Amino acid sequence: MSDDEADPELLALLRQHLQGRLNLNEDPETGVLGDAEYVYDNSIDVALDMRSTKNAAAAIASRMQQKSYSTSMWSEHELHPSTKDRGTVAFIFTMDLLNFSFWSQRPAEQRFAVSYRDKQWTGYWSLVAALQRALDEGVPITDPHFWQDEEECTLASLKQVFRSCTDEEMPLLEERLSCLREAGHVLYQKYQCDPANLISAADGSAAALVNLLARDFTSFRDEHLFNGRRKPVRLLKRAQIFVADIWGCFEGQSYGEFRDIDKITMFADYRVPQMLHTMGCISFAPALDAAIRSKQTLESGGSWELQLRGCSIWCVELIRREIKKQQPEAKVNAILIDFFLYDSMKEIEASGQEGIPHHRTRSIWY
Repeated sequence: MSDDEADPELLALLRQHLQGRLNLNEDPETGVLGDAEYVYDNSIDVALDMRSTKNAAAAIASRMQQKSYSTSMWSEHELHPSTKDRGTVAFIFTMDLLNFSFWSQRPAEQRFAVSYRDKQWTGYWSLVAALQRALDEGVPITDPHFWQDEEECTLASLKQVFRSCTDEEMPLLEERLSCLREAGHVLYQKYQCDPANLISAADGSAAALVNLLARDFTSFRDEHLFNGRRKPVRLLKRAQIFVADIWGCFEGQSYGEFRDIDKITMFADYRVPQMLHTMGCISFAPALDAAIRSKQTLESGGSWELQLRGCSIWCVELIRREIKKQQPEAKVNAILIDFFLYDSMKEIEASGQEGIPHHRTRSIWY
């Protein structure tokens, strides 16, 4: 669309207004699902297999039912907070502010890891372990006031907080410091230095909270140009997973009560696309398949990477719809399916039975 063409979304709003159907009090939309469908419709290197997707839906529903998969499982992990208060909100906000890029090209025993409670933690859990360890050591790592203090919150202090028990440092430490610094300033200026006030500002809407994060924090603004479209594609992985983690931790109550939680999509990262491929739901063009198998680093925001992420979001949505079609009473949404697929892929990885590696992209988005 050229710059002098009318915006179709604006035209649609005008038509609704003229027809008397425009309701400005309707809950907002994040735009992620529609943009994911757009990516799917325009993908040439990632394809969905509809038969396998339907089969996967049946298998996923069965296994989730067997495991009684629900929000209660979030708090069952020993590293996740057991308390449910404003401090917990601050912990989760910090966690998801920094929840990106833990993969390593090194062998498992040499990759970045955090030693805590007599265990070594890698990947996402290395982040959670490091945050818990820092709090145990008296470092106010979840306090936005600390993030703004340029004398106390420095690259050197972050290296200490995220110190590794191997020779490999946590990736993108400078970028993580920038995320903390920006978030501290925004929270101070707009939310009285308290992440819980972000939730209050969303007024019980999950989509509104996602949109606030993307609007006010550049580090949550996970949107990218794709296929020549003027309007960026919104994927918003970390903004959405913050909402999901709050919902899971508080089990849909208190800070976790959102009337439109089902508007949150799958979180487009590494592991769920890998699991969807393992289940035969998605496939790759030969060049992309070869790049993933040889562990080439894919460009952040490049066509291959956006196809992987967008098609995965749409695939999980189709799985969700199929489950609801077959089991209308099932209490399932894209969040729970994502959590289940992620956990399943990590179990396969731990058993050494990965059929294909996850794709490699180095960025702050996931």
